[in-house]
Amino acid sequence: MNANPMEEKRSEWDDLRKEAGRLEGDLDVRLSSYAKLGDSKPSSDSRDVQWKSMEMEIESLIEKLLDVNEAMSRCAAASHPTTSITQKLTRHRDILHEFTQEFKRTRGNIISMREHAELLTSVRNDINEYKASGSSQNLLRERATIHGSISQIDDVTGQAEAVKGVLAAQRNAFVNIQGKMKQLSDRFPVIHGLLGAIKKRKRSKDTIVLSAVIAVCTLFLIIYWMSK
Repeated sequence: MNANPMEEKRSEWDDLRKEAGRLEGDLDVRLSSYAKLGDSKPSSDSRDVQWKSMEMEIESLIEKLLDVNEAMSRCAAASHPTTSITQKLTRHRDILHEFTQEFKRTRGNIISMREHAELLTSVRNDINEYKASGSSQNLLRERATIHGSISQIDDVTGQAEAVKGVLAAQRNAFVNIQGKMKQLSDRFPVIHGLLGAIKKRKRSKDTIVLSAVIAVCTLFLIIYWMSK
C-alpha cells in the first residue's frame, strides 16, 4: 500500500524542522561562547587558534542551517503550505538571519579588538626599542665623556711632567750658583761677612738696599771670576 504523498511531505517537513531546531540550538550555544571569548583579551597564540576554530564551527553550522531552510522551503512549496507552515518557515529564516548578523558583529568586534591589541603591542615594542636605543646612546655619550676626561688628565699629567723637568733644571742651576757663591765667599772673606750681616738684618728695610748692592757686587765678581 503506497503512502500518502501529503503525509510523506509532512513527515519530511517535521524532520527538517527538528534538524533546524537542533542546528539553531547549537548555534545559540556556540555564538554565546564566541561572544564571551571575544570579551577576553588575546594573550596567547592558543587563544587565537581557539577563536579561529570556533569561527569555522559557527560558519559550518550556519551553512547547514541555510541548507535545511532551503529544503524546508522546497518541501513547503511542494505540499501547498498552509498559513501555519509559512509562518514557521518565516520564523526559521528570521532566526538564521539573526544568528548570521550576530556572528558578523561579534567577529567584527573581535577583529577590531585584536587589531587594537596588536597596535598597542607594536607601540609598546617601539617604545622599548627607543628606550633601549636611548640607553645605548647614553652609554656611548658617557664613554666619550670618560675618554675625553682621560685625555685631559693625560694632557695635565704631561704638562706637570714638563713643569717638573723645568723645576728640576732650575734647582740644579740654583745649586750650581750656590756652589759658586760659596766658592766666592770662601775666596773673598769680605763677601762672606757681608752675607752674614744680611742674614742678621734680613727683616729691615736697609737689608733690601744692602742686598741689592751686594747682588750687584757679587754679579761683577762672578763675571770677573768666570772670565779668568
